[in-house]
Amino acid sequence: MTALVDERPRTAWLDGVNPVTKVAMVLVLAVPLLASIDAVSAGTALLLELLCVPLTGVAYATVLKRLVPVIVFAPVAAVSMLLYARPGGTVYGTFLFATVSDDSIALSLAVLVRVVALAMPIILLFARTDPTELADALAQVAKLPSRFVLGVLAGARTVGLFVDDWRTMSLARRARGLGDRGAARRFFSMAFVLLVFAVRRGTKLATAMEARGFGSDVERTWARPSSLSARDAAALGAAVVLIVVALAAAVLSGAFRVVGT
Repeated sequence: MTALVDERPRTAWLDGVNPVTKVAMVLVLAVPLLASIDAVSAGTALLLELLCVPLTGVAYATVLKRLVPVIVFAPVAAVSMLLYARPGGTVYGTFLFATVSDDSIALSLAVLVRVVALAMPIILLFARTDPTELADALAQVAKLPSRFVLGVLAGARTVGLFVDDWRTMSLARRARGLGDRGAARRFFSMAFVLLVFAVRRGTKLATAMEARGFGSDVERTWARPSSLSARDAAALGAAVVLIVVALAAAVLSGAFRVVGT
């Protein structure tokens, strides 16, 4: 199975942070950005997150590679904001319900940067997090039900299988001479096949787990202990400082804007 987690030696500072703390850090970094819609706060947060990349053990090239889907689809949200946001300032053009103005341009830029800034913490914090460690932390630290935790773990472990399935289908189609034309049609055709695979595999996996007693409500024990440490407090505190600095930069520059205003 192809692993989506970075398998290099776990020597980075962030590797010693509990996965539950990482989830809390994502919430700390994401929720304030969801409440604000300005390019300064999102841009500052993004810049500070990029400066923290060495602490995660993830190479900048890997970060950029995993940001490609976000960068590709982020303009969709930005364009909709550009055309249909509430007009303000100088109006540069109108067409039916679409209006391009100073405010819509500023909002579209803010949305574009914010989407990337929201995706960055997830990439940095979970690129090297093992799914089993995450399950241990969710069960022992967050005290979530074992049935839910084991379901999450099973789902996470099968993601790599879908990557392998996609690669195998691509090679098979190319071997039959079907992989060089109609990229859009090929994508949707393979996506449908992958969906069928997912449903079948999920049904078999659920049956197998139920047969092994994973669906019972008995209290379970865990082979590897998961606990919090001083490093977790430091990491969470750093996340709070980072988002406070980003919001303060927006307020001091006069660019801060709450969603809906």
